[in-house]
Amino acid sequence: MPLILPLLLAVVLFCIGVYGVLARRNVITLLMSFELMLNAVNLNLVAFDAWRINDATGQTLAIFVITLAAAEIGLGLAIVLLLFRGHGHVDADAARDLAEQDDAERNELVEQEKAT
Repeated sequence: MPLILPLLLAVVLFCIGVYGVLARRNVITLLMSFELMLNAVNLNLVAFDAWRINDATGQTLAIFVITLAAAEIGLGLAIVLLLFRGHGHVDADAARDLAEQDDAERNELVEQEKAT
């Protein structure tokens, strides 16, 4: 098989993943898009490994990336569940606003403690 076919497929997958990260605001969709980009990288690694004969570094790196992706998705889903249980939504923009509100409240409490 020519090398260009898996590379074109990887480019398409990566572009779909980038679009999903940039255009969507649902955290679960962001995680899925990020996984799609990692799978495109894995496809590139395996394609170049198959192109180079007698060398298994691409497959080794792909296994390492798959392991990191599994850890990332586990941690990401735990954060999503914590966000949903605490606030009832999984919107990335609203979560960012919540972090800014928490910082503002923390600063107000510090100012009140200093005043007393």
